[in-house]
Amino acid sequence: MSNQDLVLLDQTDGTAGTAAVSGTAGIPGSADCCPGLLTAPLDEDQAAELAKVFKALGDPVRLRLLSMIASRAGGEVCVCDLTPAFDLSQPTVSHHLKLLRQAGLIDCERRGTWVYYWLVPEMTDRLAAILTRPTGAPAPDGAAS
Repeated sequence: MSNQDLVLLDQTDGTAGTAAVSGTAGIPGSADCCPGLLTAPLDEDQAAELAKVFKALGDPVRLRLLSMIASRAGGEVCVCDLTPAFDLSQPTVSHHLKLLRQAGLIDCERRGTWVYYWLVPEMTDRLAAILTRPTGAPAPDGAAS
């Protein structure tokens, strides 16, 4: 199984550390690693790390790839099933998948000729926690609820 380093941000002092992530193994403290955007401002390092993830999500092809992987029954999908869905060459699709992997959103494993991808739910949970307004918090002025 492929390993990659994922930067985890410590909520208590804002320092960054790394943890080896393999597959969908739990990430210590991932559920509450970062304060929500409405509870405390992000420091420079936190913002830089989150920007890498949002940049990976900012491309329509990568967003579709992530959606296809996340919604796949059984939790994983072969690259051979992803490539035909796009009017792109196989190396271009692989490049987009690599960027999603580097952002910590997906992980993969080579099985013979093919590579299988799956979602890293801890990262999507982390993003959801950062973007979620605290329960009972009022919406900013002029914002819809």
